[in-house]
Amino acid sequence: MFTEAELAYLSEQGLGRLATQQPNGTLQVNPVAFTWNASAQTIDVTGAGLTKSRKYRNVEANGRAAFVVDDLPSLEPIRVRCLEIRGRAEVVPEAFAPDGHLDGAVIRIHPQRIISLGIDDPDHDPLDLVPNNRTV
Repeated sequence: MFTEAELAYLSEQGLGRLATQQPNGTLQVNPVAFTWNASAQTIDVTGAGLTKSRKYRNVEANGRAAFVVDDLPSLEPIRVRCLEIRGRAEVVPEAFAPDGHLDGAVIRIHPQRIISLGIDDPDHDPLDLVPNNRTV
């Protein structure tokens, strides 16, 4: 599903952006904490009071999400890395034992489409990069 370089990139990043669709059709994007769940082959999103959030209710209602992790590893010369994951999403209310501000819930994203840029080949000018787009 993911290349070795993409898995390494996911493991070194702690923040991503989750996009969900609200009931009125508009999109909502939130910065979120996440982990790669190797056993389930999913992106697991966590957060403070997750079950009370709009993003949680959005996923519960329509089961779709997009997720982006990106950064600029160098400004001189400019280098860009980006991993976009689109797919089916589900809420898992009791994925782990509650811990402090975490209520134990996750939003679990099952990748169906992956778009990768500058991760497998990081030392190129952004204008020369070719996205690695694939359906999984």
